[in-house]
Amino acid sequence: MKIYRFRYRKRILHGVLKEEFLFPLKGSIFRDFKIGDSPIPVSEVRLLPPVAPSKIVGIGRNYREHAEELGNAVPAEPLIFLKPATALIGPMAAVEYPGMSARVDYEGELAVVIRKRTHLLRDDDPVDGHILGYTCFNDVTARDLQTKDVQFTRAKSFDTFAPMGPCLATGLDPADLEIKTFLNGRLCQSSRTRHLIFPVPFLVRFISRIMTLLPGDVITTGTPAGVGPMRPGDRIDIQIEGIGTLSNEVKAIG
Repeated sequence: MKIYRFRYRKRILHGVLKEEFLFPLKGSIFRDFKIGDSPIPVSEVRLLPPVAPSKIVGIGRNYREHAEELGNAVPAEPLIFLKPATALIGPMAAVEYPGMSARVDYEGELAVVIRKRTHLLRDDDPVDGHILGYTCFNDVTARDLQTKDVQFTRAKSFDTFAPMGPCLATGLDPADLEIKTFLNGRLCQSSRTRHLIFPVPFLVRFISRIMTLLPGDVITTGTPAGVGPMRPGDRIDIQIEGIGTLSNEVKAIG
């Protein structure tokens, strides 16, 4: 099932798409819900990020070829960083190009959405019940600032640096999904999630031993090789098998 989060008039709702209509859900997406019978035309809504997380946990250098293209060693353990929830934007919203950066890169990624409180999972604990679903994510990065600072916080935390969507796909097996990124229609990244150094179940367990994951929290699983710069006026499309396409344009601030 593909679940969309959207604003309709002054309400924020979740719903499923049928042709040109969104059918709002009754109940919480984290528990039991039903599909309502009062459709809303897609033309009357604004799509939002599929969830509103308390935190976004990023994973760096989780594809061998991406680590190599940046001249970095492949990590022995997951390289973890945080992005603030204030960086989130939804489909078709604009990525703002900050004045203090001279190079802002796209990074297409598969994102995991947590279903319930997840804490101290063991190696043999199943993770399926802790995962609500998956979505597309663009881990926008000010590459020059990342190089300058060494650590990641400033480079990945600007407002609008976390596009996510277009929907939350449930019942999806993340083991071998095709992931592609297009810049102005040109294919820049192409890989499959089977090439992740640390797969989704490992990441969920590993992170749960460091911090408690709450319902709606997001784990971004890393980007394949092929990252590159975006400029104001560019359009970036991230396409993941079984989910759809996340599209955003870049604009200058001011």
